[in-house]
Amino acid sequence: MQRSPRIPLWLRLALVPLVAAIVLAGIWVAGGVLTNDFRLSMLLTAVWLGIAGLAALAVALRWRRLALPVLGTVIVTAVSVMGYLLYASSVDKVVDEQVAVAAPTPAAPAPAQAGAPRNVALGRGVFESAAHETSGKATLIRLAEGRRVLTLTRFETDPGPDLRVYLVTGDVDDLGDVVDLGALKGNRGDQQYDVSRSVDTKRYRTVVIWCRAFSVAFGSARLA
Repeated sequence: MQRSPRIPLWLRLALVPLVAAIVLAGIWVAGGVLTNDFRLSMLLTAVWLGIAGLAALAVALRWRRLALPVLGTVIVTAVSVMGYLLYASSVDKVVDEQVAVAAPTPAAPAPAQAGAPRNVALGRGVFESAAHETSGKATLIRLAEGRRVLTLTRFETDPGPDLRVYLVTGDVDDLGDVVDLGALKGNRGDQQYDVSRSVDTKRYRTVVIWCRAFSVAFGSARLA
């Protein structure tokens, strides 16, 4: 019976983070880079995990001493990622921030109030569903102090992994230029996001809730 060649411990230990990084990179490319179609991204992710698993199994059968650092790492990484995706896609995160409110525009302001600084709405829109049911209102507001914020009120969408709030020049089918306002704070509830002074809000007129993990839009609101 042929014995497996001796493999140094340092090499076996070094393979653990390397294999994990390769699996994670493949999931990211398959799910978030190659396509914007949700079902196809899920299929590509499953195919990649199958290929990675078969390759790791072949290595483990050929070099028994690499079974744990290679095959074991692939299994643990895949289970951990799928567990995170399942958790992020099934558990609601509710927020209730105190958000800015735009002052109503008076029909004929009094002379003493005409020049008084106030919050001004630069655009409003109602969310429409895309890949997931989404509702609520998006409002772009210039605050009395000069800063600009985007508020989401009575907002609700499905939970999901790595959801982001984008301002885009296009739409859900073709985002165009993108400004990332940050991670979605919660899939339910009122929330507010800062908008940099450098953003040309005359061009970026659509708010998109974007799942970066699988490159799919959950919903969008056109700021009219």
